[in-house]
Amino acid sequence: MKQVLVTGGAGYIGTHTCVELLARGYSPVVVDNFVNSSPVALDRVRRLTNHELPSYEADVRDTAQITDILKKHNCEAVIHFAGLKAVGDSVARPLEYYSANVIGTHSLLTAMIDAGTAQFVFSSSATVYGEPVFLPYTETHPLSPTNPYGQTKLTVELMLNDLIASGAMTDVAILRYFNPIGAHESGMIGEDPHGVPNNLMPYVAQVAVGRRPALNVFGDDYDTVDGTGVRDYLHVVDLARAHVLALNRFSRAPGPITVNLGTGHGSSVLELVRAFEQASGRDIPLNIAPRRPGDIAAFWADPSQAESLLGWRAEFDLADMCRDQWAWQSQNPHGFSAS
Repeated sequence: MKQVLVTGGAGYIGTHTCVELLARGYSPVVVDNFVNSSPVALDRVRRLTNHELPSYEADVRDTAQITDILKKHNCEAVIHFAGLKAVGDSVARPLEYYSANVIGTHSLLTAMIDAGTAQFVFSSSATVYGEPVFLPYTETHPLSPTNPYGQTKLTVELMLNDLIASGAMTDVAILRYFNPIGAHESGMIGEDPHGVPNNLMPYVAQVAVGRRPALNVFGDDYDTVDGTGVRDYLHVVDLARAHVLALNRFSRAPGPITVNLGTGHGSSVLELVRAFEQASGRDIPLNIAPRRPGDIAAFWADPSQAESLLGWRAEFDLADMCRDQWAWQSQNPHGFSAS
């Protein structure tokens, strides 16, 4: 059974990926510092899968400890989720983002080389593209992030490309996420942001469950189908499956790849809200607010390279995403904190 270190494995995408890894015969080992996650989430994964899940409270910037964990479990691969991820917060706290995302990844890669761990799957982001020059985004789109969060993701990508060119590590998969939403169909695990949600879907869900009074819609005058921003939302389970397929690819076709992970079409804020109202049976009160500086009107992925290289395509639609998000939020109105 292949041992895989999952950094940030107690987080939203990390927990869903652990479920998919366990279902497909992998043996994940979790490292998380629990700054933006909860140990309860890992207990839920254990219950959901009926599997052991070794875990360590550790920070990827502790190179020695990460090296020891990699060696102890003889890990052959790393899936790297650990980091900070809020665009607005990155503008206010850029040094923290460079420390967690860039220095943290440097430390992790150093530990991998020391431990002889050769395969690396990196959680990147569509924010590396910046303002669209053309749509949909392909992997050849110019890279010009507009905020510190996106800059940190691009910096890590450049570091990985240099590492690949040096020959020190070649089995590297860079996965550029678009907008993951939804939850496991069981409702046992899902997105549980600390404080006020930075992303649309968890905010909508918290309004529906009564934790927040209304949703602020930032801008209704964009050149889109209904004036609100358009994004490429994909189900977190689809996203998790892509990480397993990336590991599988290393076995049959070693070498580096970079792929977009999205559905290939966009949905507006209002389309998502209406879909969630239908899934939940709850009304979502709205407040229309001015546009936020730096927001892009619309973007979506061309995911054809992921299908070609990984055999991956998104299987769930927006209705599925909203249904599963509501299953999670309605069963866990206060997230993991009430467990």
